[in-house]
Amino acid sequence: MTSSTAFFAADGDAFVPAPIARGPWGDTISGNYLGGLLGYVLERDAGDPDFQPTRLTVDMFRPAALAPVRVDTSVVRQGRRIKLVDAFVIQGDVVVARGTGLFLRRGEQPDDEIFTTPVPMPPVPPVPDEIPAGLTTLIWTFGKENRAPGPAFGLEAWQTSGPKHIWVRDLCTLVEGVPLSPFTRAAMAGDMASSLTHFGPSGLRFINADYTLSLSRLPEGDYLGLAALIHTSHAGIATGVATLSDEFGPIGSATANALSNPGFAPRRP
Repeated sequence: MTSSTAFFAADGDAFVPAPIARGPWGDTISGNYLGGLLGYVLERDAGDPDFQPTRLTVDMFRPAALAPVRVDTSVVRQGRRIKLVDAFVIQGDVVVARGTGLFLRRGEQPDDEIFTTPVPMPPVPPVPDEIPAGLTTLIWTFGKENRAPGPAFGLEAWQTSGPKHIWVRDLCTLVEGVPLSPFTRAAMAGDMASSLTHFGPSGLRFINADYTLSLSRLPEGDYLGLAALIHTSHAGIATGVATLSDEFGPIGSATANALSNPGFAPRRP
C-alpha cells in the first residue's frame, strides 16, 4: 500500500517538511520523521549491500520547526568490517539533531542456540477495508484488556500499568518520490519506543531526548511491532526499552531516555 503523500520534499540539499510532519508536542517536526530522515540520509550516503545497518542513535538537541532542514554526513571510521557515520540535521545555522549510524559487515552465522527472552506480540491486525481519511500511518495500540484496538483509536489503550504493544503500517513515503526502505521504516518506528514505554495510567508525562535503534536484521513485510519491556524512572528521568519485531519475529530493540513533562498532553496522532 502506498500513498502519494510524503513527509518531506527534497529541494536541492534541503528537505522541506509537509504539514503532516508535525509532531505531538507543538509546531515542530515529529521525532519519528526527524529520526527517519537521519536514517534515510545515513543509508543513502553510507549504505552498502554487504553491511547491515545495525545501530541508529538519534540525539534531539532542540525542537525542529516546521521549516526546511539539511542533513550533513561524515564518515567517522571506515574499516573492513565496520563503518561508523555521523549525520547532523541543520536548520538555518543551528544543529537541531544528530544521528550516528553503525554498519557491520554481514558474515557467517554461528549455529549455536543462544538464550533469549521470549517476547510475544499480539497477532498482526488486518488492514481495514476503508482507511479513515487523513491517516498517514495505521497504528494499533494494545494495553487495556477491555479496549479493542483499531488503526485510528489513538493511544488511550496505553493508559494502564500493564503490558503495552503496538503494530504500525506506514501509508506515506518519507521523502517525496523515494520508496520507503526497510531501514527507514525501522528508523521511524524506533522513536515510538519512548511513548510506548513511558506511557502511564494518566497519559504520557515524559518527552524523550534521544532514542537508539539496534537491528540484527532489516524488517521484512509491511508491519513493524514494538513490545514494551522496561520502564525505569526517578526524579523525572526515565529510560525505556522495547523489542522491535516484524511479521516473522523479533529483529532488534529500541531504547529511549526521557525527561518528565508534567501538565502537558500531546495532541492525538
